[in-house]
Amino acid sequence: MIDWRGAALGAWRGARNGPTVTYALIAACVLLFAVSPVSGLNPAHGTGDGLLAAQSAYFQRWGVIPADLTQGEPRALLTPLTALFVHGSWLHLLGNMLFLYVFGAMAEERMGAVTFGLFYLSCGALALLGYAVAHADSAQTLVGASGAISGVLGAFLFLFPRARVTSLFPFLFFLPLRFPAWIVLVFWFVLQWLAARSAGSGPGVAYLAHVVGFALGFVFAWARYRGADRVKPPAAATEGESQP
Repeated sequence: MIDWRGAALGAWRGARNGPTVTYALIAACVLLFAVSPVSGLNPAHGTGDGLLAAQSAYFQRWGVIPADLTQGEPRALLTPLTALFVHGSWLHLLGNMLFLYVFGAMAEERMGAVTFGLFYLSCGALALLGYAVAHADSAQTLVGASGAISGVLGAFLFLFPRARVTSLFPFLFFLPLRFPAWIVLVFWFVLQWLAARSAGSGPGVAYLAHVVGFALGFVFAWARYRGADRVKPPAAATEGESQP
């Protein structure tokens, strides 16, 4: 759950001219999903079996297929970038955009719009490439911005470790508890790492891409900003609730 008022105040205070890249990325993902055959909003894609065929072709064309990518298929070379704007369901889209909205604005303010945009795309593409290399023979299609957003979380951990976020932990009966960001994000990273180690070869969540993206984001922020003063975020920016 998200305290939208606190998150919105934090987002707008976090950037001098507004988090333009963060909002542009969210808008692009939402608009592309809305016109895609997955959303169910575009009648041009038909219904029934025709719609299912359109959805399959859509994922095959724009998503990452590790076997095609590692074998150097020309069609697959740009898919680590295009896949960042493709989502498999409304829930997939909304979950990713929610995390980008809450954490992206402050990271963008610290890095600057251009650097943040390049950072986001690079983390996302490299996360998918990392998964593809580790599963070179897989024909599973990968889509979504999770790897890029994991990179944002990794950078946020280094840049704003003392920011406080309210999290809902299932094993604590979903009690809303406030913790420093570093505890929540390290906990999230460990969960992704354990899930990646135990994941089978069948379809499912690409946890390894999350791990790679998070590590890349943290390392980039450490390399770029370790000698600079890390800015403490405004109180309103840390009121958002996240669910690891």
